[in-house]
Amino acid sequence: MHKRLNRFSESIGSLLVDAFHYLALFAIGGAIVWSAVHAFVGMAAKGAASIEDILLLFIYLELGAMVGIYFKTNHMPVRFLIYVAITALTRMLLADIQAHHRPDVGIMFISGGILLLALATLVIRYGSAKFPSVRADAGPP
Repeated sequence: MHKRLNRFSESIGSLLVDAFHYLALFAIGGAIVWSAVHAFVGMAAKGAASIEDILLLFIYLELGAMVGIYFKTNHMPVRFLIYVAITALTRMLLADIQAHHRPDVGIMFISGGILLLALATLVIRYGSAKFPSVRADAGPP
């Protein structure tokens, strides 16, 4: 009786966790689409799109791709987070250069951050190619 109750509670718990997982993914995906459409409508109303606007759309695209990959594989693609950060820093760099029109130490810090993130992507790609992870459901190699 105890084992049956345990299995039943585990299956209900697993069902609730999966339901929350999918609901949260749909909510996050919907928020990304909503924000991207809002940004695009703002650009259309303005009559032009700046480079910052286009980079913002790329950020939304990368976030949407990340949610899609997570939905299909249940694995968080860390590289996509790094791509979002690189795009955000590039957007910030361009805004800083347009606003101040002069060389500044902030430009070096942002550029250094972009370089570090690019190197992190290189390390992650090399590590995943050289030392691939073994999935638990794949069985022994």
